[in-house]
Amino acid sequence: MIFAIPLAWLQLIRERIRLLVAIAGIAFAVVLMLMQFGFRDALFKAAVRFHESLNTDIVLISPQSTALIAMRSFPRRRLYQAAGFEGVESVSPLYLNFGLWRNPINKRTRQLMVIGVDPMVVSIAVSDTPRWQDAIKLPDHVLFDAQSRAEFGPIPELYRQGQEVTTEVSGRKITVAGLFRMGANFGADGNLLTSDLNFLRLFPERNPGLIDVGLVRVQPGVNTKALARRMNAALGNDVLVMTKEEFAAFERNYWQKSTSIGFIFSLGALMGFIVGSVIVYQILYTDVTDHLAEYATLKAMGYRDVFFYGVVMQESLILSCMGYVPGFIVSFLLYIVIANATSLPVGMTVERASLVFTLTVLMCTLSGAIAMRRIQAADPADIF
Repeated sequence: MIFAIPLAWLQLIRERIRLLVAIAGIAFAVVLMLMQFGFRDALFKAAVRFHESLNTDIVLISPQSTALIAMRSFPRRRLYQAAGFEGVESVSPLYLNFGLWRNPINKRTRQLMVIGVDPMVVSIAVSDTPRWQDAIKLPDHVLFDAQSRAEFGPIPELYRQGQEVTTEVSGRKITVAGLFRMGANFGADGNLLTSDLNFLRLFPERNPGLIDVGLVRVQPGVNTKALARRMNAALGNDVLVMTKEEFAAFERNYWQKSTSIGFIFSLGALMGFIVGSVIVYQILYTDVTDHLAEYATLKAMGYRDVFFYGVVMQESLILSCMGYVPGFIVSFLLYIVIANATSLPVGMTVERASLVFTLTVLMCTLSGAIAMRRIQAADPADIF
């Protein structure tokens, strides 16, 4: 049996320069869509790094808070009232504020987030430093986020080499007593973790009776959502009670709906789709026009439009696959470069790769369908 080479493939490779231009154009559209979707997903993922690291089941915040970068304080006594509910295992306060970190190497300052926790309670996940709670009990001792931006200085390297790392935060001298991992986000390029007492030393203007986040651990077997609803109904209007998952969704919702960032990235992906569609349409339209005489001859011989539609659709699918592969590879490499440069969680996922591949196929198919109108309008009598 002789293998028949598809007519669509033969037509594409007949003009190799045109084929390469088409592949480059589709690859560019793929890169644009993957990068825009990647930035958008990294935004949402980085925004909830703090939330996911919390060792809690229920969270108390002020109803005036809109996001992690805009937290408002509420009375600490509300947290103690929450501790009196049946099913509560422990409670812990959290203080948040932005401080100015002085790079110990070049002396430049940069803003980072300072997190104050009760060192008697394991309220946040820390993996790099053993006995970290004892370390931050010492006056003016902090843990530095090893995944902070490089502009803060080579703090992880210096600490791991055994050097004493001292610098200033908001004008107060501090000592790095260990490392932890949380990572930068779009609101903070770096993070510090310390005790609640050290936090108040760094920010003496803060009222110790007002906290930013209240953490509640529940006993095993307790319905967390039901307990959160009871707390919300019983506590005052100056506190909002939600589960840990709802707290993360609260943050994602802010960045997605209350800012223009999510819209901008989605619009960028749409522009990539449109650019790719125009490029593929021009290529297919030109190819159809070049072979219009041959198509007219086949029409005169009795071939129906469905045959030509199949040929153009085959060309579209071939182009989408050939353009997607280099676009995927380039995007994968760019993800690695961006993740290393920004400390943002930018990485390829199966879901995103599948979505962009589907959009690429749809982009090429729609362009092929539009280009087909040239054949449908062609009359053999007019051409000859």
